Formats: sequence, structure tokens, C-alpha cells
Amino acid sequence: MSIEVNNESAVEVDEAALQRLASYALDSMHVSTEAELAILLVDEAAMEQLHVQWMDEPGPTDVLSFPMDELRPGTEDDPTPAGLLGDVVLCPQVAAAQAEAAGHPLMDELKLLTAHGILHLLGFDHAEPAEEREMFGIQRDILLGFAVAERRR
Repeated sequence: MSIEVNNESAVEVDEAALQRLASYALDSMHVSTEAELAILLVDEAAMEQLHVQWMDEPGPTDVLSFPMDELRPGTEDDPTPAGLLGDVVLCPQVAAAQAEAAGHPLMDELKLLTAHGILHLLGFDHAEPAEEREMFGIQRDILLGFAVAERRR
């Protein structure tokens, strides 16, 4: 699995942990080991520019997802084919404010946003209550499973 993490923000983050989380998430969603994903961390100005350009909304946001090959989750017997999953763009500055409000560390927020972004790349959404329950349930399972895997590491 090709997972590239590029930090173009001024915030120091554990890029290896984000890469491990992404690998765990893709594995749990039965995505091909030959799929490609990029995670980019940018500052508020760059995120605001992307947010305006692609979502027509002002100000920076925490995470944006840009799907490429519209891959969907697979199964153990029929994994998602190889392809370009897409890009997850994170803004650590926005995430830091959210982490502080939630009372947890920045890395916890960045992991949550990474899992959230990956699920969007795989076609999940949260516009409707049923969709939100499904997506946030999978997101929670990924984060809990990853935490267990990290403790065993």
C-alpha cells in the first residue's frame, strides 16, 4: 500500500502514526494493498484557499477529501482493486483548536480527521442521519481498533 504523508504546515506532527492509521483503516476496509493514498498537512491559508475553491465556503476547515478513482470498500474475499484512492488534506491549526475544545491531544484529533477523510474517499457521507450513524460508527471502530493495535506495537 502506498501512503504518502507530506507535512507542509508549520506544526510538528507524528507523520508515521498517521501513516500507520491510514494503513490500518485501508486494511480494515479491505482496500487493495496496491492502492495509493496521499495525506497532506497544510497551513490555514492553504486550507482556506482549497475550501473556497472546492467547497465554495469561506475560511479554513479541518479536513478535505479529494477522491480519484472512486474506490469503494471491499470484502475479505473481494478486496477493492488497486487504484488511486485520492488525497486527504488536513489543517493542523484548525485541528488544534478542535482538540483543545474537545479536551484531547492534537494527534487524537488528526487521527480522527484522517480516518474521517479516508471514509469520505471510500464513498461514505454524513448528510443524512442514517449515513452519519454508519460512517461515524465505522470511524469509531477504526480508531478503537487502531488504538489497540498501537498498544500492542
